[in-house]
Amino acid sequence: MFLETLLNHSNDQDQTVLLIDGDLYLYRAAAAAEEEIDWGNDVWSLMSDLKEAKRIFVTTVVDICEALDCFNVVVAFSDQDNFRHDIDPTYKGGRKKVRKPVGYRELVKWAKERYRSHTEPLLEADDVLGICGSAPGFDVIMVSDDKDLKSVPGSLYRPMTGEFSTISQQQADKWFLKQALMGDITDGYGGCPGVGEKTADRILAKNPTWNAVVNEYSKKSLSHDHALVQARLARILRYEDWDEENQQIKLWTPPQSPRGRASNDNNKVA
Repeated sequence: MFLETLLNHSNDQDQTVLLIDGDLYLYRAAAAAEEEIDWGNDVWSLMSDLKEAKRIFVTTVVDICEALDCFNVVVAFSDQDNFRHDIDPTYKGGRKKVRKPVGYRELVKWAKERYRSHTEPLLEADDVLGICGSAPGFDVIMVSDDKDLKSVPGSLYRPMTGEFSTISQQQADKWFLKQALMGDITDGYGGCPGVGEKTADRILAKNPTWNAVVNEYSKKSLSHDHALVQARLARILRYEDWDEENQQIKLWTPPQSPRGRASNDNNKVA
């Protein structure tokens, strides 16, 4: 049971857990430590000072802890497999062409040895943050600059801006519906054609419901099922989307929908 194992810290003096997006901050540290070298005669190479990358990441973690006055840290990482590929095989397909910073994988290995960390099969780091950050009975602060975490009810700290927010259920649901409308090209799903941030805000300001999302897709001659695929790709998993007993993902199902009466087995990913 990864929730209890990860968040049960009764022996720790600090009861709050800072759950940090390891993917994001290790990537930044590795990228910042890269350096181009000109060997002359048009010969160039790329190198990384891994000691510098480690220093940057450690400094980032220390700064986060000091800002929140909490030093009980868990670093979350994505699994190499992703359940969203079963929903849409093209999900994040474009990122396969993007090179990881030099030394990134070795940096991840180092971080897992230095810090308490967690990787859950089939989940992204965001999902680990979302499930734990919205779990009742635990004091968790999600730490990430990824705007997608605004779709999770709970406490969120964004180090780049120093913004600390407590996201309500209503706010999280509205942000999720907004993402389902807008899509995310960098993640490989387009959302509803022609709908950007301003249009999504206008649609949901009047009617922040799933029906409003489906109606917008319908205007573009796109089905409910198509809209549902986009929503499931956009959905950062919450506690309610995770079957802790069976260690299974429960795919998001629209409220008060015929699909909402489907068997739970049809909406689980092993």
